[in-house]
Amino acid sequence: MTSPDRDTPTTPGWAAPTGGQPEGLRDEREPAGPAGPPPGAPAYPSPYPGYGAPGYGPSGGYRPPAVQPGIVPLRPLGLGEILDGAFRAIRANPRVMFGLTALVVTITVALQTLVQWYVGGLLTGPIQDVTGQLDPTGNLGLTEALAPAVSQLFTFPALTLATTVLTGLLTVAVSRSVLGQTITIGEVWSTYRGRVGVVLVFTVLFAIAITLVLGAFVAVVIVAVTNWAQSLAITLGLVGGALVLVAEFWLLVRTLLIPAAIMLEGAGLSSAIRRGWTLTRGSYWRLLGIYLLTSIIVGVVSAIITVPAGLIASFVAHGDATAVSSLVISAIANIIALTMTTVFTAAVVALLYIDVRMRREGLDVELARAAGEPVA
Repeated sequence: MTSPDRDTPTTPGWAAPTGGQPEGLRDEREPAGPAGPPPGAPAYPSPYPGYGAPGYGPSGGYRPPAVQPGIVPLRPLGLGEILDGAFRAIRANPRVMFGLTALVVTITVALQTLVQWYVGGLLTGPIQDVTGQLDPTGNLGLTEALAPAVSQLFTFPALTLATTVLTGLLTVAVSRSVLGQTITIGEVWSTYRGRVGVVLVFTVLFAIAITLVLGAFVAVVIVAVTNWAQSLAITLGLVGGALVLVAEFWLLVRTLLIPAAIMLEGAGLSSAIRRGWTLTRGSYWRLLGIYLLTSIIVGVVSAIITVPAGLIASFVAHGDATAVSSLVISAIANIIALTMTTVFTAAVVALLYIDVRMRREGLDVELARAAGEPVA
C-alpha cells in the first residue's frame, strides 16, 4: 500500500522529471535506419505504409511496435487511440470507473432532488408573483419551469465538487489501466484521499476566479445600462462577452491537466498549477480540440438520456416540474447520464495527461520499464 504523499515505487515516471531527457530515450524511440540507396540508383515509391520515401528501405528507420501492456500503446497517442482508450479504461476496471462514480453521483443527485423539491416549493409563490404580469393565466407555465431551474442553483456547486472528486479518483484508475493493472475502490480512497483535498481547493479557487471575472463584466454592463448608455452597453455585451468566453476557454485548457498532476504526481497546489501550466504549453490547440470533441460527445449522450426522460416526466406530472413523480424520473435520468459522462470525460483527461508527458518527457520509456512490475 502506498502513502498519499508518494507514488507507487514500482511505477516510475509519474513524478515530475528532475530535468534532462531520460537516458536511452533516443536509442529506444529513434533507432538509426539503414543507409540510403547507392549513387545513381532509381528511386521507387514504396507500396507499404511507413516505407514511402524515395530510395530503398524505410525513410526513418524501422520502428518496432510499441509496447502495450494495458489500454493504450506506450507511445504518443492519436485522437482515435485516446477515445478508444477511454472506453477500454472503463471496461478494464468497471468496478471503480462505474461503481465509484455511480455511488457518488447517486448520493449527490438524491440530495439535489430533495433540495430542488423543497426549495422549488418555497419559490413557487414568489416566482408566480413576479411572472404574474407575463403569464396571468398560467398557460405558459413560467412558474413551473422557473421554480425548479432556480432551485438547481443551490445544488450546482455540490454537484460540481462531486464530479471534480470523481475525476481525480478516476484518473488514478485510468493510469493503472495503462499498465494493465487494476485498483480497488478501497485502495483508491485510502491511498489518494489526501490529494483529493488539494483538487477541491484548486476547483474552488478556480470557480471563485471565474465568478469574479463574470461578476465584474456583468457589473460594468449594468452600470452602462443604468446610465442610459445603451450603445456602450450593447458594445460591451457583444465584444466583452466574446473576450470573456475566449479567456475562459483559454484558462480551461491551460488548467486542464492540473488535477491529474495533483493525483498522479502528489504535487502541492502551487507546484501543480505551475506543472499543469508547463505541460499544456505548446499543446493548447490539440488539447482544446480533443476536449471540445469530448464535450460534444458527452453532451449528445446526456441529451439522449435526459431529453426523453424530461418528456416522460412532463407527461406523467402533467407539466408540473416540481411534482414528486417528475423529480424522481428526472433524477434517475440524471444519475445515468452523469455516471456515463463523468467516467468518459475523466478517462479522456487522464489519457491526455499521459499523452502529453509521453510526447514531452519520454514517459512511455519509464512506463514500459514498469509494465511488468506488480503494484505494491
